[in-house]
Amino acid sequence: LEMSEEVEKKRLASICVFCGSSSGSVPVYIEKAQELGAILAARDIALVYGGGNIGLMGEISRSVHHHGGKVTGVIPKALCKREITGEGVGTVEVVDDMHSRKALMNRLSDGFISLPGGYGTLEELFEVTSWALLGIHSKPIGILNVNGFFDHLVAHVEKSIEDGFIDAKYRDLFIVSSDPLQLVER
Repeated sequence: LEMSEEVEKKRLASICVFCGSSSGSVPVYIEKAQELGAILAARDIALVYGGGNIGLMGEISRSVHHHGGKVTGVIPKALCKREITGEGVGTVEVVDDMHSRKALMNRLSDGFISLPGGYGTLEELFEVTSWALLGIHSKPIGILNVNGFFDHLVAHVEKSIEDGFIDAKYRDLFIVSSDPLQLVER
């Protein structure tokens, strides 16, 4: 899938990354989260993320921080005990609820990238995609397709287009790549 022409290309000062509070069962998920973090820091692109320091969230935030980048986490009060253990990095904004979290993450970000994750990650990805479809934002949305993780999702979108549930003109609402550098540069 290619980037929509409606999404203007500009230098991104910050990217919101959606990803799991788990690291997954394959080491390449951690490696790609760390690689993306290093790339963001090297390009002076601030990380906005879910605020936890466990799983892929912890890996990418530590990577950005380790490489000298800016990190801002946004986490609801209810998740603090579950997703923050020990020392965090950067700034953590504690908000009242999930709706406030997503609204603030959107305000703080110039674009979005989704890494592998569970229901929460998928929900965040689909919400910002729906917002783009509705014209609420025109920020780029990327999917880092590590280890083929999102292959079935991309196929599902194609099936939805084929069966008339998604208009073909919305096929390009997100960019899919298995290469973090390529994703950031697009």
